[in-house]
Amino acid sequence: MADASKKVAKNLGELLEGLPKNWGKWGPDDELGSLNYLTPEQVLKGVATIKSGKTFTLQIQIGNPKGDPIWPGRRGSHRVNVLDRSHFACGRHPHIPGDMEYVDDMMIMYLQGSTQYDALGHVWFDGTIWNGYSADSTIGGTTKASVLPIAEKGVVGRGVLIDMARFRGKKHLDRGETFDHNDLLAAAKHQGVEIRKRDVLIIRTGWIGSFYERTAEDFYKDFNEPGLVFSPELVRWFHEMEIPNLVTDTIANEVTVDPTTGFIVTLHNALMRNLGVAFTEIILPDGLAEDCAADGQWDFLYVAAPLKVFEGSGAPVNPVVIK
Repeated sequence: MADASKKVAKNLGELLEGLPKNWGKWGPDDELGSLNYLTPEQVLKGVATIKSGKTFTLQIQIGNPKGDPIWPGRRGSHRVNVLDRSHFACGRHPHIPGDMEYVDDMMIMYLQGSTQYDALGHVWFDGTIWNGYSADSTIGGTTKASVLPIAEKGVVGRGVLIDMARFRGKKHLDRGETFDHNDLLAAAKHQGVEIRKRDVLIIRTGWIGSFYERTAEDFYKDFNEPGLVFSPELVRWFHEMEIPNLVTDTIANEVTVDPTTGFIVTLHNALMRNLGVAFTEIILPDGLAEDCAADGQWDFLYVAAPLKVFEGSGAPVNPVVIK
């Protein structure tokens, strides 16, 4: 069969035919995928990068007055007080011995409506999710390859930040702007950092940060996020580098519309479904990037654990970076 890069494929099956898969690599029951690469040795490699003890958190605020940057068609979070001072002031409150008062609130939101981890079973084609499980396992709940195994394990290792926006001399990349693994390597060289096997790969495009600096209408206009673009060579690079986790400041971790095929979020299938690469989306790394540029240290200990949502297709997370 001709190389998929030499023709326009009709569907994902045709596009990804012949490219690497990690199905069965960690056994027929695996639900962690490439996170299996994060062994105790990788944790210690991350710990070894700590020099100053500075810490950074990468989650966006949930319910910010500007709104929540979310995939089009989803609704932002809704928080409401169910008990507060007003209830006590008007006598509509539970009786509490000692007359203590308190506030309670609740939130309704998409599990993938904030900084979050995708479950490996989140996307698929041809009726099959990660590791060969049937897509029927998502009916009524993600019973295979849910976010829970990721949450139970936690994600800890050496993280590397690649600032593509800074490398290209921009505050943020443009709509539909693409880059590949060669661009990542060039940016890493420019920054003076090495992307090593089994690193947690964090990419800054400036896209999520721009959400808070412009109108929602402008942010979502002709929606096509910048990001990594599919090529067989890129997929093979991720496979050879044994990348466990891709983390970006975009809603979908890749260019929304592939410029060659017109397919939507192709890498979700090429990397997450087929290789088991964990996807972390909607981070806000701008403060971290400023600090890395100031002190020249672009590697660090990365620590994250999404919420333990039973049968969840994803879950919010607040990753922590320690330098």
